[in-house]
Amino acid sequence: MFNAQKIKDDLILWIRNWFEKNGPGCNAIIGISGGKDSTIVAALCKEALGADRVIGVSMPDKNQSVNDADRICKFLGIRYLCVSIEDVTTAMFQIKDRTGENPFTLSVQAEQNIPPRMRMAVLYAVGQSHNGRVSCNCNLSEDWIGYSTRWGDNAGDFSPLAHLTVTEVRQVGHALGVPAEWVEKIPDDGLPHSSPDEVKFGFTYATLDKYIRGIEVPEDDIREKIDRMHERNLFKLNMPEAFVPEM
Repeated sequence: MFNAQKIKDDLILWIRNWFEKNGPGCNAIIGISGGKDSTIVAALCKEALGADRVIGVSMPDKNQSVNDADRICKFLGIRYLCVSIEDVTTAMFQIKDRTGENPFTLSVQAEQNIPPRMRMAVLYAVGQSHNGRVSCNCNLSEDWIGYSTRWGDNAGDFSPLAHLTVTEVRQVGHALGVPAEWVEKIPDDGLPHSSPDEVKFGFTYATLDKYIRGIEVPEDDIREKIDRMHERNLFKLNMPEAFVPEM
């Protein structure tokens, strides 16, 4: 049975020990999206390191708000930076074949993945400027079906939630005392006119989480869809394969 209080305490200790080994005195740099994952990671880091060693960074794109990031950082008492990525994403959308010989346009998926990759570049720039280590805020449920951007939001130096499902992350959030409006916020990708994650998936996180933990197998069509998504996106969880020469 999942013990949220114990896992919360273990996470705080793990983060504290990780920083002692991998960056004594360093700050935790956290991209604050306004969703539950980044909010809970920020709260965990505050408990582990102290509020003065946690920096929350909001990175809105064109037509996006800070999505409660300022309120979250104020509630936690951590430092807050807001960096618009509109100019850099706009520039990236202008990628062209400069020879003029072959027409080139970005695919829809490529355009969707540019903002999270730019946000990770911003986070590392902040980290290198403020003696920091960058958090990866992805959870097990998202990783299981590949709902993350490779070298974007699935990158980072430390990853507190990687082995916790959405259901478990929410329980940890409540154990931390994070307000329910943020813990229970309906997950979406934050894009203008976007629909919630679960609408796009065609199944709920609760269904996915029970399947991951072996509690309940969903109906065949949902199970097959989850399995396909899982298999197709496993590459995102691995480092690139490298050639090893025989010497």
